[in-house]
Amino acid sequence: MIGDDRLPAGVPANLARLADTVARLRSEIDHAHAVADGRALIELAKGVLMERLHCAPSDAARQLETLAARAGMTPLEFAADVVGEAAEDRVTEVAQEFLARADDSGDADDAIAVRLRTAESGVLAAGDTQRVAESILDHALRPLGATAVAVWLAGADGSMTLAGSAGFSAEEAARWRYVPPGVATPARSALIERDTVWCPTLAAAGLPSIGQHTLSGGGRVTVPTGTGGRIIGVVEMCWPDPLPEEPGRRRRQLEALAELCAYTLDTRELPPVADVLGELVDFIDGLHDPAVLLTPCHDGGDFHIHHANVRFADPGGRPRSRIVGTRLLESYPLAAQESGLLDRVQRVYATGEPFRADSMAITTLVDQVPLTVLTDISVTRFAGNVLLILRIQDDAAKLAVLLQHAQRLGRIGGFEENVVTGVITWNTELFSLYGLPPNAAPLSLHELAGHAHPDDAPAIGRFLRAVLHHKRPSSTAFRLQRSDGVARHIRVVAEPVVDGRGELVAVRGAYQDVSSQHWTEVALAATRDRLAETEQEAMERNRLALQLQHAIMPPAKGPIDMPGLRAAVRYRPAEKEHLVGGDWYDAVALPTGEVLLCVGDVAGHGIDAATGMVSLRNALRGLAATGAGPAQLLTWLNLVAYHLTDHVTATAVAAVYDPAHRKLRWARAGHLPPIVRHRDGTATTLPLVRGSLLGAVRDVTYEEDELQLAAGDILLIYTDGLIERRDRPVQDSVSRLVTLVDGHDGGLEHQLDTLLTYSTADTDDDTCVVGIEVTTA
Repeated sequence: MIGDDRLPAGVPANLARLADTVARLRSEIDHAHAVADGRALIELAKGVLMERLHCAPSDAARQLETLAARAGMTPLEFAADVVGEAAEDRVTEVAQEFLARADDSGDADDAIAVRLRTAESGVLAAGDTQRVAESILDHALRPLGATAVAVWLAGADGSMTLAGSAGFSAEEAARWRYVPPGVATPARSALIERDTVWCPTLAAAGLPSIGQHTLSGGGRVTVPTGTGGRIIGVVEMCWPDPLPEEPGRRRRQLEALAELCAYTLDTRELPPVADVLGELVDFIDGLHDPAVLLTPCHDGGDFHIHHANVRFADPGGRPRSRIVGTRLLESYPLAAQESGLLDRVQRVYATGEPFRADSMAITTLVDQVPLTVLTDISVTRFAGNVLLILRIQDDAAKLAVLLQHAQRLGRIGGFEENVVTGVITWNTELFSLYGLPPNAAPLSLHELAGHAHPDDAPAIGRFLRAVLHHKRPSSTAFRLQRSDGVARHIRVVAEPVVDGRGELVAVRGAYQDVSSQHWTEVALAATRDRLAETEQEAMERNRLALQLQHAIMPPAKGPIDMPGLRAAVRYRPAEKEHLVGGDWYDAVALPTGEVLLCVGDVAGHGIDAATGMVSLRNALRGLAATGAGPAQLLTWLNLVAYHLTDHVTATAVAAVYDPAHRKLRWARAGHLPPIVRHRDGTATTLPLVRGSLLGAVRDVTYEEDELQLAAGDILLIYTDGLIERRDRPVQDSVSRLVTLVDGHDGGLEHQLDTLLTYSTADTDDDTCVVGIEVTTA
C-alpha cells in the first residue's frame, strides 16, 4: 500500500521516495485538519471568556494562555474544558462516558475530551457529512476499536443514500452510494425498527452492507439518528472483530455520537412552522376524504390532533370540537394496544414511508364503552407532520354506529323471536342488560317470568297474552332479577309479525332499562314527603314562636300610666312568619319607687330567638329588683347571656327613671341610642355611651349616663327594624328619624303611629318602639 513504511523488498528507490512523499503530505493534511479543528475550538473558548469576563478578544486570548499555564494544560486542552463546562450538552456527557470506556487506548483523559469536543467543532464548522464521518471516526470511534463508519441518508421512499463514510476505500463507497427501497441491510433494519441494531458479526446477521468482504467477521452497530422523533438517517459503525452480545454502556455512547450526524443530514431549509401548518390545514380542508392533521408532541411518543376537516367522521360518533386539540391517545386510548394505529403513525413520522390499510379495526371508548369500527386508513408524513385519513367503509356502517350509540345511550336492547323456527336474535346491549356474556343463549319470551320478580308475574302474563294470542302490540314494566344478584327495572315493548294468512310468525321488540327513571321518581316522591314534613314542622315552630312572643308582648297595647310618666308601645312583627324575631321591651315599677325601662333585640329569628328573648327579659326583671343601676344591670345580663343561654347574643338599652327628681339613668349594650323630644319640639339623640352587645365576650364594662327630663319631654327607644336599610348607612337612617320626630307636634301615641307609618326600613325585621312621656304627677 502506498504510504506504508513496511514496503516489500525490491521496491525501486524512486517508488519508495514517492511513497514517503505521499505519506508526508497525508500527514501534513491531517495535521492541518487537526490544527483547523483546534483553532475553531480555541475560538469558541475565547468567545466564552469574552462573554464571562466582558473583555476584548486580545484580552480573552491572553487569559486563555495564562489560565492554561496555571492549570498545567495546553491551550487546546483548556479550551475543551471551558467549552464543555459552558455547553453542558450531550457531547460533554458523552466525553465523560468515553473517559470511562477508552482507558485501553493509551490516551490521556484530557486528550480524549479534546478529541470529542474538536469532533463536535468539526461537525458544526464543516457542514459536510463526509467530513463529519471522518471526524467522528478519528476523534471518537477509534479509541473504542472501530475502524470504519458510514452515514446513510434515509429517503422518503425507504431508499438509503451514502452521505459520508470513513475507513472504506473509494471504490467500496462508490459501489454503495445508493441502496434502493426494499433492500434489506443493517442500516434499513435500524430504520424500520427505529432502534439501535447490534450485530455481533455481519456474517451472523446475513445482510449485505458496505465493507462486507473485508469486515464480514467483525461487528456492526447501526443507530438511527434524527430530531423530534423523526429519523433522518442511520449511522453504521464497523469493528474488525466480533462484538459482545450485550452492548452494555457502549450503546448509549454510540447513540449520542450518532446525534452529531443529524446536523449535516438535515440541511433543508423549511418554512416557519406556523406557515407549514397553515398550508397543511388549507390542503386538508380541500380534500374530499375525511382527514386529520397530527403534530408531534414535545415529550415524544404521542401526537396532537391539530385539525380535522369537515368531512371527518369520528368512529365514535363524537363532534369535531371534542377531537381537535386533544392528543391521539386521549381521544383513542386503545390505539396503542388493539389496532396498532399509534405505532403506524410513529413509524410513518420516523421513516417517512407512507402506510395504507383497508378494513382496519379502530376501537374507541365512548362513555367508557368500547366501540370497534372498520375503517380505511392512510398515513403520510408532510413537512414534519402526519396526515391521517380515517374513512368508515360505507353508509351502512355509519348508520350501524349511530344505532349502536342510540341503543347504548338509551340502554335499549333489541330482539327478534321466530315462533316458527324458535330462533332468537339479541343485540349486544340486551346481553348487557340481562348480565349475560355475549356467547350465552338468548332467552325466550316464555322464560320472561322466570327472571322477573314474582309480584310482576300477572303483568307479564297479560303482556304475553296480548302479543302472542291476541296478536297486538303491548308493553309492560317488570323487575328483572339477574343471576349476579343485580335487580333492574325494565320496560319491554313488543309487536307481533304475521304472514298473509294472519298467522303469527315472529315477535320483535326492545327492552329498556328504566332503573334510573324509576329511582328518580322514588327519590322525588320521598323528597316531596320530606319537604311537606319540613314545611309542616317549620309552620308549627313559627306558630309556637309567634304565640310565645304574643303571650309576653302583645302586638298592640294601650298607654301604661306609671308614677311620673306615661308609656306607650308599638310592636310590629315581621311580615313573614318564619322571620319571627327576638325584639322585646319592658316597663316595670321597682320597689324603690323608680321605673325600669328596657328595649332589646336578640340576634336571629324563630323559636330560638323567641326563647332567648324570654330568658333575657325575665333575667333583667329579676336583676332590677336589687336596686342596681343600668350599667350594673347590663353587666350581669351579659354574664347571663354568655353562660346561661345557648349562644344568645343581643343588643339592649336599659334605663331607670326616678319620678321624684325626673332623672333618667341609662346604659346601652350595642344598641342604637334613644331619641329625646323636648317639650319645645326639638329632638336629638342621646350620647353614644360605651357598651358592647350582650353574650359576645365574658367581661364587659358598660358606661352609664344621666339625663334630666322635664314635664312634656318624650323619650323614644326603638329597635333597628324601624330604620335599617340595605342601601344606606345606619347613621343616615338615624338622622332621618330624628328629623321625623323633630317635625311632629302630636301626642305620644300619634307620635309612635307616625314613626311606624313613615318607616323606610326594607329588611322585613321585627320592629319595637317604646315611648315615655314625662308627666307632672
